[in-house]
Amino acid sequence: MTHSDVANWLNRYVQAWQSYEAEAIGSLFSADAAYYYSPFGDPDQPREVIIASWLADPDAAGTYEAEYHPVAVDGDTAVAEGRTRYLDAPGGVVTREFANVFMMRFNEAGECAEFREFYMERRNA
Repeated sequence: MTHSDVANWLNRYVQAWQSYEAEAIGSLFSADAAYYYSPFGDPDQPREVIIASWLADPDAAGTYEAEYHPVAVDGDTAVAEGRTRYLDAPGGVVTREFANVFMMRFNEAGECAEFREFYMERRNA
């Protein structure tokens, strides 16, 4: 994987999240992928379980925004960082914001085989 490959994958990740289309979600992950929503939890796997978990409790359209970018790429492994913001209504006020770090491992086809998410919610001052 190159830096550009990972950046493109992250853009597709955000697009899949915005669309909640099963095919778009599934195209991101290998058939046997493991998706860790937290560093200490058990993963959702395989791909069909990941798709179902994304579709189980969708966010309302227009009530979130995200931007992620790769910070390190070494062979099949990448680390990305970014921000996720949740809004009270489409185009509304940010109600929650998270700093995110993703650790990802990709297969030769460019599908994510392992995804680990770390996040920290912004505390209001």
